Amino acid sequence: MRIATWNVNSAKQRVPRLLPWLDERQPDVVCLQETKLADDAFLELLGDELAARDYAVAVHGEAAWNGVAILSRVGLDDVVAGIAGGPGFPHPEARAVSATCGGIRVVSVYVPNGREPGSEHYEYKLAWLASLREMVAAGPEATVVCGDMNIAPTDNDVFDPDAYIGQTHVTPPERAALAELQALGLHDVVRDRWPNERFFSYWDYRAGMFHQDLGMRIDLILASAPVADRVRAAWVDRHARKGTGPSDHAPVIVDLDEAPDGDIGPVVPPPSAPAARRGSVKLPQAP
Repeated sequence: MRIATWNVNSAKQRVPRLLPWLDERQPDVVCLQETKLADDAFLELLGDELAARDYAVAVHGEAAWNGVAILSRVGLDDVVAGIAGGPGFPHPEARAVSATCGGIRVVSVYVPNGREPGSEHYEYKLAWLASLREMVAAGPEATVVCGDMNIAPTDNDVFDPDAYIGQTHVTPPERAALAELQALGLHDVVRDRWPNERFFSYWDYRAGMFHQDLGMRIDLILASAPVADRVRAAWVDRHARKGTGPSDHAPVIVDLDEAPDGDIGPVVPPPSAPAARRGSVKLPQAP
């Protein structure tokens, strides 16, 4: 089984990239984030094309913002939209959808950004992560949580820790919340596969960040032991971030039981840019 997660940053804008990617990579289960479409609009846009590729679809979206989906051609049962009892800002947002696919409980998540440390949105992010942890803790043993976590697990998951001082995604409370989720027995399977490699899944559109490989690893696949034990390959599909009209995120792919493309990774194709000297680059939004 091939499981993938991809923040497409607008399903409507990404149709010319998404459909050929599905045909090329042939994932069995796909978790999408930032679809930015209400459910009816998503199905009207993509329903026929996905059905033609034998995907069943679970969507939880809203117009213009957020939005998550699961595409599956190995079954799609017991679909749950959102997190029961989870916080809103102020109302519940379309940030999680879960379903059972091929005997695995799959959760597609788009974690709140947090915006600024100490802000109301930052506190909302931490509360939302706590609610996600409660939901996953109550779920079955075979579980995988996929998506844009908006947290880089360690300093090794950003191009330069100095560039992120004072920013969200790297603060101790955020990383602690992610660690508490993983403490349920979830394995960061791509990092486990490539413990010492430098690789990212997100690059800002601005300032040539992608071409300089100045990114973050914030798109994760977290798998419980029964799923993690089946991993045969785990990698970032950097090719999907190249070319015309890409998302600012690359898909992350995990192969279970067998690896059709071999044990490739961690990044396909690997970047050619050398690692930036520490302290030499500022984020585009930095003052």
